[in-house]
Amino acid sequence: MRSPGLLARTALTALHTGAGRARTAQTRTGRTMTGRTGTGRARAALAAASALALLAAGACGSGRPFASILDQATLVVGVKPDQPGLGMKVGEGRYEGFDVDVATEVARRIGVPRVRFVTVLSSNRQDFLQSGKVGMVVATYSITPVNRSKVTFAGPYYVAHQDTLIRAEDKAEIDNVRDLKGRRLCQAAGSNSWRRVREERQIAVELVPAATYGECLAKLRDGTVDAVSTDDLILAGFSARAGSALSIVNAPFTDERLGIGLRKGDLDGCEAVNRALTAMYQDGTAEKLLKKWFGGSGLALTFTVPQFEGCA
Repeated sequence: MRSPGLLARTALTALHTGAGRARTAQTRTGRTMTGRTGTGRARAALAAASALALLAAGACGSGRPFASILDQATLVVGVKPDQPGLGMKVGEGRYEGFDVDVATEVARRIGVPRVRFVTVLSSNRQDFLQSGKVGMVVATYSITPVNRSKVTFAGPYYVAHQDTLIRAEDKAEIDNVRDLKGRRLCQAAGSNSWRRVREERQIAVELVPAATYGECLAKLRDGTVDAVSTDDLILAGFSARAGSALSIVNAPFTDERLGIGLRKGDLDGCEAVNRALTAMYQDGTAEKLLKKWFGGSGLALTFTVPQFEGCA
């Protein structure tokens, strides 16, 4: 079957050819041809071109304003490069982690032949979707009202919980998020996690900017900040890599609905992804992947199908 783009180009060519034939039939030797042969051929050419154009429009996604992820032979997926257990770059063009496995499995189930992964950060993942640099983002992307106004979300593919990572030596002094009052909290660019501490709970923390959560981890280890607060899946990966030097407080205070981001308006793609996610939880694939990456973290993992937000 020819691709939608090829059909569209063929249709345009046919329209131009048909129109040209019609003009030729009307102006041959300077006279208007009223004979049955010339007029009939011109009408037939235009009719055929119009039919092909309608076929191409249908193949391009049933009137979708842009290419859905369902139309792509190679799906470009944005993932994080520095989050152990979720999205970690391990070589040129190669990534590993729960988010990577979820994206790969979803792509297979919606019928996309090939997947290519690229790096996205919290600060640019929305722009990458809107510009078409990626068709999908699976990068601990929280479904929030602000994010939903600019991105179509499938899922959530998992409901995490915001917690706090500290140095092990501070465990006796920090027992929950309110104990961060007066302390330095890392503020990762593009993330909303810090808002839930300082704005929603009005805890007087000193914010220390960082480009990524990987940089936050480095600042925590060298003493530049006192805490990193975000999704417990992210913290579990960092804690496992740091060994006994860091500790998760284990006092979660929010639900973090992690969604699969799509370009705004890709509702067909969103519904297909939701069907794939449902099947992954029902047949045990999601449980297998969660245990693969977080089975030894001590987190209370959830293996039931999350309640979806609905595609919009």
